Amino acid sequence: MELRLCTKCVLPETHETISFDKDGVCSICRGQEIKSTLNWDKKLNELHELISSIPSDSDYDCLIPFSGGKDSTWTLWYAVEKLKLKPLVVSFDHSFFRPGLLENRERVLKKLGVDFLSFTPSWKVVRSLMLQSFLEKGDFCWHCHTGIFSYPMWVAIEKQIPLILWGEPSSEYTSYYSYNDKEEVDETRFNRFVNLGINAQDMYERLSTQIELRDLKPFTYPSKEALVSAGIKSVPLGSYIPWDVKKQVAVIQQELGWTGDEVEGVPVAYNYEKIECYMQGVRDYIKYLKRGYSRVSHLTSIDIRNNQISREEALKLITEYEGKKPASLYLFLEYINMTEEEFVEVVATHAISPWDTPSLLQIGKKPKDFEAWPHRSGVEKKEQVLAFNNWRNEK
Repeated sequence: MELRLCTKCVLPETHETISFDKDGVCSICRGQEIKSTLNWDKKLNELHELISSIPSDSDYDCLIPFSGGKDSTWTLWYAVEKLKLKPLVVSFDHSFFRPGLLENRERVLKKLGVDFLSFTPSWKVVRSLMLQSFLEKGDFCWHCHTGIFSYPMWVAIEKQIPLILWGEPSSEYTSYYSYNDKEEVDETRFNRFVNLGINAQDMYERLSTQIELRDLKPFTYPSKEALVSAGIKSVPLGSYIPWDVKKQVAVIQQELGWTGDEVEGVPVAYNYEKIECYMQGVRDYIKYLKRGYSRVSHLTSIDIRNNQISREEALKLITEYEGKKPASLYLFLEYINMTEEEFVEVVATHAISPWDTPSLLQIGKKPKDFEAWPHRSGVEKKEQVLAFNNWRNEK
């Protein structure tokens, strides 16, 4: 089935938040046009004013949520080297960090000389959350989405850190916010698109026989009252400086020795993208099954907007790379104790019209570090069968 594509980039009609104008140009492309008209000098001054309001007696000037990927690494480098801040670096370990990412992380942290805190939630809790969110939303990463954005907020409250600096604004990739909006990384944003429409209390009601409510605190966004009382400001750095991924990658490679990696289903030219997680290939495969496109469409669309690739070249890459079954799929199925047939059945119910989920797709190439990706015990069969039967009964 052919999907309608933006006439400028290659994003399809099934992309989240997308709309098209009378010329067939998508809302994300039009949003990027706004970016080029903004007064970035003024925005940078606003950032310096924000920094000047940091109390002088704070143990840390800011907190930086950090995976070790390109965006958080650039944010950390910019905060330390350009803004001269003392950050606390906080990592929410979603349980799928790749070996190369961990090497990058250690190298960067030592080079910049920063304090670092890492938190890994219980695997028993994570595997139950993965299965439940996959069944409900066709997205197994609820624990990752919510943990990455919630856990650092709790640390900031506990340690009384007044500023949290994130990376790119969401308007780089979606239309949830415009570049004209004053985007903050807050509860509104969290509920709008981070938590998939399921909060921690919802998750507890589904899984109360398997986990305790207190197990879900790292995935629970703090109340607005708690954040206001603590005087915490949480903003994307990309709201104050223009975001340019390729330029930023070049800087962190030169200054910090940061290195890229192979990612399933992604051309080698984009070896800087989503290198953190060995389940990334499964995420992109699910997106293809649900929406008819995956990461290559997203990456080449950015390059088209930046005049770094032609639309025709982008379409060739999409044909070559998208829609292939990742080797990591079989690790994922092991984790959630599900057959491939059951997996496809679930994903098909989450397909975005007018796309129909295809079948019998070719298996893609294994990344060189694939054998190092760990096998893990999955959810108990009885739990999986109960969850799957409940899901079927609701359909």
